[in-house]
Amino acid sequence: MAVLTIAPLMDAPLAAATNPAAAANPAVAANANASHPTRSTPTATPIKHLVVIFQENVSFDHYFGTYPYATNPAGEPQFIPAAGTPSVNGLNTALLTANPNLNPANGAGATNPFRLDILQAATNDMDHDYGPEQLAFDGGVMDLFPANTGTAGPPPSAPPQQVLTTGLTMGYYDGNTVTALWNYAQYFALNDNSYGTNFGPSTVGALNLVSGQTNGVVQNVNGNGNIIGDGNGGYTVIGDPDPLNDVCSTPSGEVLQMGGKNIGDLLNSAGISWGWFEGGFDLTITNPNGTTGCNRSTTSQITGVNKKDYIPHHEGFQYYPSTGNWQHTRPTSPMTVGRNGDPGNHQYDIHDFFDAINAGNYPQVSFLKAPGYQEGHPGYSDPIDEQKFIVDVINFLAQLPDWASTAVVINWDDSDGWYDHQLGQILNTSQTSADGLTAPGYCGTATPQLAGISAPHAQGRCGYGPRIPMLVISPYARQNYVDHTMTDQTSIIRFIEDNWLNGQRIGGGSFDAIANSIASMLGPPVSACFRYVLLNDNTGLVTQKGCAQP
Repeated sequence: MAVLTIAPLMDAPLAAATNPAAAANPAVAANANASHPTRSTPTATPIKHLVVIFQENVSFDHYFGTYPYATNPAGEPQFIPAAGTPSVNGLNTALLTANPNLNPANGAGATNPFRLDILQAATNDMDHDYGPEQLAFDGGVMDLFPANTGTAGPPPSAPPQQVLTTGLTMGYYDGNTVTALWNYAQYFALNDNSYGTNFGPSTVGALNLVSGQTNGVVQNVNGNGNIIGDGNGGYTVIGDPDPLNDVCSTPSGEVLQMGGKNIGDLLNSAGISWGWFEGGFDLTITNPNGTTGCNRSTTSQITGVNKKDYIPHHEGFQYYPSTGNWQHTRPTSPMTVGRNGDPGNHQYDIHDFFDAINAGNYPQVSFLKAPGYQEGHPGYSDPIDEQKFIVDVINFLAQLPDWASTAVVINWDDSDGWYDHQLGQILNTSQTSADGLTAPGYCGTATPQLAGISAPHAQGRCGYGPRIPMLVISPYARQNYVDHTMTDQTSIIRFIEDNWLNGQRIGGGSFDAIANSIASMLGPPVSACFRYVLLNDNTGLVTQKGCAQP
């Protein structure tokens, strides 16, 4: 497996006259003097590099429901909030002690929300399909999660006994387990009003991240229920089919191809360097366990599950002919990564991201997808493995000369069906056999429409879906700030379009036309301090903080 080059933690603050990150890491030192041809590209904000870390399967309450207050048992990473830390729309006393999911219709799983300990980091996967998520919401009462999305444990340890029932879906972690994420929220910006663009699982989230669009299937093979008619003679994705033609897609499974544009097409036209970097994409590498090619895999030491590093249906750009790299062709060199004309066509392995930056080539827009065992996806990944990936990436970026013009967004693809108490605004209704939010066959009561978008309404895109976390880590992120602006996955696209593309939109029904940008989470540096925070990738605790010298 390729080893990520991570600059070691420094003893001196980054505000030193000469950047000690360069002194600590020769590769970073090379960056300080390297040519950066993309730096001259005009941007609407001081952000010249956007890095999107796109993780798997977390609801807001599942990770941040009790923020900023942790239980702090002895022997676990401790979290004490800073004075003046703002509260979130989370699990208040009423929701914790008299939750509507005590509804007898949930059977043995009827329960209040309960804390999952750090020793319970490995859990089963909840049901996060398009229809069951809507049924769990029960018209906005939010009281039927165990009956519709819950899956019984592990974790086998008790208390509480609910982990052995479908009530596991009501479990949440606090700052003693997702410690790094809570610390990032302390020093940077957290949004508590952000949603999946639509109901549904990973592919739905991935497509919305790259295009704001799940409608527009142009080819479908071995169909088994992952698409539904859009009411206009076409089809919308509501499940998890693999991308057609990807050499790693399951041959006997449902595969499809999307039409229309994605954000990569717009970036290509503008000559902006960008890439999607996903663990396992490089098929030439042999892992320490001997696996190679599409079968490269890693066993989590937390879950004990061996999982393939590359998961095709998590790679949104692979569904489009214009941005697909179906044979996983390697880039010409680290210096061509992210550039138009590179054989990799902007689709790379995660190690290519680090290789490119260490060579002096920092793409302007980067989407990062961890190898499977570090994605955070319950069933084969977990919050501890996820934390290591996220912290290693941000520690690396925070020690670069370009940190002063970088923003990192952490977002997730779907809620996994974990309980969240907040119903989002239904901006796009749907009336199909797969819908059931407000009544059988109905997601929303209004006439099917996509308000504010000049495109035919497409069925099967009901949203906003479940609430998921959104964080922005940057010297320009507001400090210890909770943003209540309504956002969704396409808010990231919106920021890219506004920052690099003069507000150009994808069109064709993309949610980018109506999404709020993530810009509300940004502001000027505090007292001209280009803040950085370095964390321990095992505990999530702060090891160093200070100001970076641009």
